[in-house]
Parts: sequence; C-alpha cells; structure tokens
Amino acid sequence: MIICTDENGKDNMESLDEQDGKEESNHSVLHRKSSLPLTPEDEPFDVYRSPPEIKYGLLIPPNHSPLKLLVVCAHPDPVSEALSKAADKLGYDVTTCHSYEEALEEFLSKLHDLIVIDARYTSKALDYDTLCRSIRNTRGSQHTAAVALVKRSVFDKDDVTIMSLLDAGFNRCIAETTNIVHFVNELIQIRHGDIRPLAQTAVNQSLYIALEKCSDIVLITDDSYRLQYVNRSSERFLGYRYDELLGKSIHEQFIADPLQVTSMTSSLMRAREWQGSLLVRKKSQDTVSCNCKGIPIICAGRVPTHFVLILDVHGITELTPTSYSLDKPRGSVQSNRRTSMDVRSVSSDYFRRTSLAKLSALPLEAPITKVISLLSQAQEQTNPNVVSIIDKVIEILNNTELYSPHLKDDLRLKCDEPVTSDLITALLMQQPQIQLAPSSRRSSNDSTAVRNVSRGISKVRVPAQIKDLLDTSLTWEFDIFRLEELTNKKPLIHLGMNLFLHFDVPATLNCDEKTLQNWLTVIEMNYHVDNFYHNSTHAADVMQATAGFLEKDRLKAIMDPLDEASSLIAACSHDVDHPGKSSAFLSNCDNPLAILYNDVTVLENHHAALTFKLTLGDDRINIFKHLDRETYKVARHNVIDMILATEMTKHFEHLAKFVNVFCQKTSRVDGESSDYIPITLPDNITLVKRMMIKCADVSNPTRPLRLCVEWARRIAEEYFAQTDEEKSKGLPVVMPMFDRITCSIPKSQIGFVDYIVHDMFEAWDAFIDMPELVTYMRQNYIRWKEFDEEGHNTSSDIRKLQNTILMAPAIIPKSSIKRSD
Repeated sequence: MIICTDENGKDNMESLDEQDGKEESNHSVLHRKSSLPLTPEDEPFDVYRSPPEIKYGLLIPPNHSPLKLLVVCAHPDPVSEALSKAADKLGYDVTTCHSYEEALEEFLSKLHDLIVIDARYTSKALDYDTLCRSIRNTRGSQHTAAVALVKRSVFDKDDVTIMSLLDAGFNRCIAETTNIVHFVNELIQIRHGDIRPLAQTAVNQSLYIALEKCSDIVLITDDSYRLQYVNRSSERFLGYRYDELLGKSIHEQFIADPLQVTSMTSSLMRAREWQGSLLVRKKSQDTVSCNCKGIPIICAGRVPTHFVLILDVHGITELTPTSYSLDKPRGSVQSNRRTSMDVRSVSSDYFRRTSLAKLSALPLEAPITKVISLLSQAQEQTNPNVVSIIDKVIEILNNTELYSPHLKDDLRLKCDEPVTSDLITALLMQQPQIQLAPSSRRSSNDSTAVRNVSRGISKVRVPAQIKDLLDTSLTWEFDIFRLEELTNKKPLIHLGMNLFLHFDVPATLNCDEKTLQNWLTVIEMNYHVDNFYHNSTHAADVMQATAGFLEKDRLKAIMDPLDEASSLIAACSHDVDHPGKSSAFLSNCDNPLAILYNDVTVLENHHAALTFKLTLGDDRINIFKHLDRETYKVARHNVIDMILATEMTKHFEHLAKFVNVFCQKTSRVDGESSDYIPITLPDNITLVKRMMIKCADVSNPTRPLRLCVEWARRIAEEYFAQTDEEKSKGLPVVMPMFDRITCSIPKSQIGFVDYIVHDMFEAWDAFIDMPELVTYMRQNYIRWKEFDEEGHNTSSDIRKLQNTILMAPAIIPKSSIKRSD
C-alpha cells in the first residue's frame, strides 16, 4: 500500500500488485503474503523449508475487523483530529477519551487493538505514564499495542524521554503532525510492525497449552543446555518444581551420563536431529533410561540457538546404580526397549525385597507402613504393567504431604485470570514473603486486653424490631446487615445470645446467662469495627450459618450438646482481633504476631489463643469455669481445632479427607450395607465439625444475591486497603491484581467459586441435605458472570447495582420460620 498526495493536495491511496518472481531452489517453498498474517484472508508468502527451521504453518489469529483504536488526549487539537481522520480512512473503529478514568473504563470494556495516548503534556485529568501502567496491569493488555504521541523535539534530544515511555509500557512513540498522510503511514506501520506480532503471540498461547497437555516430557534449552521451558509432565516425572529447573543446566539437574549429551550435541550443532537414550536422574536420585529425541532450532544466524528435547515417558526403564556403565551409552531406541523388561525384573525385585525387609524389621508400624508393605507384596504377584502403577502409588504415599493443596492440571490451565490467580495464591500460600526490615508497627496484641465489663450488666429487653428479626435467625435468608444496622454495628451480642439460648448452651456449660452475655460482649469488643469485612458482623454471620447447619437432622444425630456449644463458640470467636490484613502481610512487615507464631498459621493461632486468653483472664466472663477438667479439655480442643480449620492453606487437605470418608460411600442407618461408614467415630465427627465451620466461614456466595454481593464488595475493599498500604510502605504486594482501580470484583468471585466454594458446598450439601446452598451458589454465579459481561467491575459499580430492584431485601414469611424453642 502506497499513500501519496496528488496535485490538488488530496490523499490518494494506491495498491500496487507485487510481482512474484520464480526462483529455482532445492528447498520446498510455502507461499504466504505476510510473515505474520493477521486474518485468515491474508495470502501466503515465501518461506524456505530447511531441517533446522521447519515451518508447519502459522496459527491464524481471529479476524478482528475493523481494528479498534482508542485515542486518549486531554484536549482536542488539530493533531488529534488529524490522527482520528487518518484512522477513519483506514476503516478503524475509533474511540476518543479525554480523561484517565474515562480511558481506563473504555479500554476495560472493549480491549482495543491499538491505543494512542497523548504524551505531549501532563495534566491533572490525564497522566499518560500512570494510564499506560494501569492498562498494562489489566488482563489482556499484553495483546494491545500502546503508542505515545510526543512532540517532534523529543526525537531531536537525548533518549531519556523515549526510554522512560517504553519503560512505562508503550510499544513505540510517534511525532505530532497535522498531516493526515503522515499519520496514515504511521498507522499502517504500527499495524504490520506491532499489532500483527502481538496478535500472533496471543494465538500462539495455544501451542503452550498443547505442550502442557502433552504426556511426554518436553524441554527447551539454549545452546548451552540451560533450561528455558519445561512442561507439566517434566515436573511430574522428574519431581522438580518449575522454578527449580528454569535457568539451570540439564547437566547439573538430571543428566546422569554426560557422554550421552556430548554425543547428542555433535548432531544438534550440525543442525541434525538426534535420537537415542538418555540416563535421567530424578529428584529422588532414582535413575531411569528414557527414549529421547533432540531437535535443533535456529532463531538467528546459521547456528542452532535452541534445542528441543522430547523424552518418551512410556518407554522408561528404571535402573539400579550398577545396571549401567557410563562408558557404554545406548545408541538406539530399539535396543533400549528390547532390554527394558530384563532390567526392571532385576532392579525392581531387588528394591522391593530390600524395602520389605526394612519395613518388617521396624519395631513400630504406622498405618501408612502397613499400606506400603501390602502394596509391595502385591507387586510380587502381578504383571509388569501393574507393577509400574503400584510403584507410582508408593511414591505418592511416601510423600509427607498427602493432602497438601495441588491444583489439578486442568484447573492450572484454566486459572489464567490474574485476579483469580492472585486470590487463590494468596489464600493457599504456605510461606509468605519475608522482609527483614525493622518494624515499628503496633502489634495487634496491644488491643487485646480484656476491657472492663460493667458489673451491672444484665439481660436487657430487646427492641421489637431486633426481636422480630431474630425470629428468623435460623433461616438461610437471615438478613445479617439489617441486624448490623439495628444494633449499631454490634450484632454479635444479640444474635449470639439468641442462638446460645436456642441450643441451651448455658445448661451445657453450666454457666449463667449473665456470664455468657459478658463473654459475648468482650469478644465483640475485640473485633475491629473499622475492618471492612473481618468484623463482628462477619463473626455473627458465621455463627448464624453454623447454627443453621446444626439444625439439620444429619448433624443433630451425631452432635452432642458439648459439640454444639463448642461449634458456636468457635464460630463466634474464629476471627477475633483480626487486623484486616492477611497472615502474609503480617509476616512481610515482621509483625510481632508473625514472629510469635513463626510465620505459620499466624492469624488462626492468634484467634484461638486470644479466645482463651480473654475467657480465662476474667472470672466474670469465664464460660468454662464450672466444667470439670476433662470436659473443659474436650471443649478447648474442639474450639481450637475448629478455629485452626478455617486456615485456607489447609483447605484442600480438609476437603480431601472429608470427601474420602463421607462422599465415596454412603452410610445407611440400618447398617446393612457393607459400605457403612461409622460416622460417630470421634475422628469422623472432628472432620464434620471442621467442614462445617469452613463452609460457614465462606458461605457468602451461597447466600441470597443481595447478601452475597455486599459481602463480595466488603472483602474486596479490605483487600484493596491492604494493597494500598503495601504499596505506600514498600512491602511486597501479596495480591497485586486487587487494585481498587483495575480489579474486577465479579471475576474475583467467579474464580473463588470455581476453585474454593463449588466442590466444597457440593460435598457438604450431599452430606447434610441442604439444597438451598447449591441453588443460591449457582444463581449467584450466573449473576456474577452477567455483571462481568456488562462491565460492572469496580466497587462503585457494585454499589450502583445494590440500589437496583435486583438487590431488594427479601421478605421472609413468618409461616416459613420453624423453631423448636
């Protein structure tokens, strides 16, 4: 395409047909019009095919026509008008914005292919540097070309300005002009030089997904065999994590015979493929022989710059340390496969017999030891295919973290939403980032002293409005925010007494109502009223959900009065003195609580410890003082165990144990089934109580929409506040995507349900038969999807939605309220 100006000064665009010359060559020729086609309609151009640079065809990006252009300028002028006219000539879909907020909102709604930001001037309404950085922090922006419009003088001075713009996230800079032809040519170059490569890079992600799904081990190294990419199969088979392999040489990590690599290198460096066997050393120090194919890749020049190594995991031979010789490398795949059965029969028998002998010699035997012994005995009497499977089972059982959270491979690939990734990673993170800087921040211990409780406290008359609301306290639709409003942000004392009396907790603990009321008052006082989410309203909500679960027949049949009382107490105090920040935050700022608990389960340990520190510290609120020692020990253990179960890093562990015990087989009351599960065993009741408080703690997505949305807004605000403080104090940002400007609240909720809530509540509903949980969860999930598609992302957007008829309070008919008291 050539743009010129005719005699009348009008722009004239002429297309010149390129003439294809015929060139004789021994290479095969493919035909494409452009090396980076943007649409399937693009025609082929000439690509020469040779062994080290084979072309298998290019993945074609989706056809986005017309291209979407966002022009951002603080004030319209002839330059911006000329740019818009040039874009119109090229058939672009042009949107113009004049402020930071407007531009960011427009981009989030349309995700333009190209953004041109006026960087000639800085104004209050438009900070081009901040805008570009904000756009680059949003999902999908990596596929958008960002261009800075600068003054002509910038190109005549030093390179500092240009470098700073590129560092901010701009792809290139163009000079201001009022010449439309100039802008047309600039846009054409941007389309070919920036937009097309970005579109091609985006669609090439499908190749990475294919590699992740591949069952064979795929490694990509540089010409020095330093690893630059390993797929998921590599991690599973070798036992190394991705970060343990990246940047390391294969010689250091897992190649047992360097001579084999030398033989492979001589072929690869001559741009020839290599095929043979490699002796590979796993992280467990086991050595195996793998069929390997090496492929050289030339990215620049004429010498291979990268190697692709493909290891066939289906043709693996396990070797003993003496079953191979370093000076006798195997040369072919066929020879390796012919001898694999003989090697396994010798080496596996040796290891199994040795292991069994060691296990039998042990003076003590744990259940897991019995299991491994039985599996090893089974290997003696089975075929080689089953032997390899049992070997893998034993390898997994030998892992010390059988129930540690590991996302399934399918879920790993789906979790590409940055907000979701941040949230799930922060919730499940085992070890926080430690910053060894001196901390002058106030400990949350400073606010945990027992406040003086008036000796004159007594049972007060409950206002009629609160009493009417508390009549619905055992319904799943209970309006906790209405109670918060009526009690001036002190809902725990009123709801707590209501539920304690309903479950006859004073009689169970042998304490008077006054002591129980004093205890509730002190616990509520130690919740931080200025927290957006983790305040006494959240505690009351968790307590109400726990009470609702305890009302179900399945739990009534197995819970004794002390279990019920302990569960309500744990729910009431499970987040007491929560600072409104995560455990990782406390560790990163060297908070005294993190130091005290060695960065392990910091907040949950604090909540449990403080509960008993407050309770035992004043006889007026000691609700356990009349229990005998043995009963108190049981109650204390129950409360602590349930509070610690709310730690999200153990989420998958608790869920997996619960599902393995209760959801694999169904127990029957008559006990006739051979699959009957003794549910009343103490360990099984403990599992149920852990799952109960976990479900109560994260029940927000399963509540009616109005309550669900308000809880989502509150937790987002609390995360936003943490991110703000981390940035202001220079601390590591635990959840960088929870930025109040760019974060999508609907996406965070969708991800939370997908990865945490859905499976747990499906299992819990199957156990206690409470279908309204799953019904509300699914309805709310659909709503969040709609909000996301409609662009209701920010906290202010959610507030606007809350004023619509969709969020109107539900009226619960009194006829539907069933209470036994």
